[in-house]
Amino acid sequence: MDYDEVEILLVEDNPTDAELTTRALKRKNLMNKLLWVKNGAEALDFLFATGDYAGRNPDDVPKLILLDLRMPKVDGMQVLHRIKEHETTKKIPVVILTSSREDRDIVESYELGVNSYVSKPVEFEEFIDAVSTLGLYWMLINKPP
Repeated sequence: MDYDEVEILLVEDNPTDAELTTRALKRKNLMNKLLWVKNGAEALDFLFATGDYAGRNPDDVPKLILLDLRMPKVDGMQVLHRIKEHETTKKIPVVILTSSREDRDIVESYELGVNSYVSKPVEFEEFIDAVSTLGLYWMLINKPP
C-alpha cells in the first residue's frame, strides 16, 4: 500500500475488532485505502512520519481516524492529544470507537477535540451497522475544512 494514499487510519489493538471494522467498511466499499495500526505508538509514527514510517510525507494525512482508547504503549487519549495539538493533523476528523462507556472518557475526549465518540456495540450486526454508518458519514457526506 502507498502510505501517502491512506484515507482511513484504524488504530485498534484488538484483532477481532479490527477485522469487524474492516469488514463493515468493506461492505460499503470504503476499505480500499485503510491502514490498520495496532497501537498508539504506531499511529503516531504513521501520522508524523517517524519510526517504521520515516520517509512518508507527513503532510499526506488520512481523511478519517478511527481510534480505540484502551491500547498498549500509547493510549488513545495520548494519541488524540498529539493529533489535536499539531498543526498538520488537528483538522483530521477523529472518531473514538471504543468499548469504554465511562463518562470521564467521553468528557475528556470531547475536551481534547474528538469529532465523535462511539461505544462499540456488543452484538455483531449492531457493530457492523455502526461502523458502516460512521464510514459513510465521515467519508462521503461530511465536508472537511
